[in-house]
Formats: sequence, C-alpha cells, structure tokens
Amino acid sequence: MPMIALWIITISEDQSINEIASRLSDEGLTIRDVLEEIGCITGSADDVTAERLKKIEGVVDIAPDMQLNIGPPGADETW
Repeated sequence: MPMIALWIITISEDQSINEIASRLSDEGLTIRDVLEEIGCITGSADDVTAERLKKIEGVVDIAPDMQLNIGPPGADETW
C-alpha cells in the first residue's frame, strides 16, 4: 500500500488557485487547505500522485509538509 504524505503546493500567480485546486483534486490530491493569500495549497497524496501533480499547469513547486518545533522562548535548540 502506498504511503500517504502531506504536501505543500505552490501555485503560479497568473493562475486561479481555485481552478488549480480543482485540477489537483481531480488528479488525486486530498485537499486540506487553500491558502489563497500566499498562493499555496496543502493536501495529502502518495509519492506517485505528487510526481504527477508537478506536471499540472500553474504548479510551481511541491514540497513535503514537515512539522517544525521551534521550542520555547530562550531555548538553545530550535529544531
């Protein structure tokens, strides 16, 4: 069974983010959030689907969504 991961998709400014979200969904991305203000869409898909999504017109980049922990204020380590 393919491993499902979370992805952040950056969208070109000259494309409608809602239309691209619809195309991404049609190609297998489970949409989580459409962040219109910053031109990104988050969602989940397996690696094969993510590679296919890179070919959709208007998609600038697809990167894994990584959880970050910056720690408490004044902490020596931030990762």
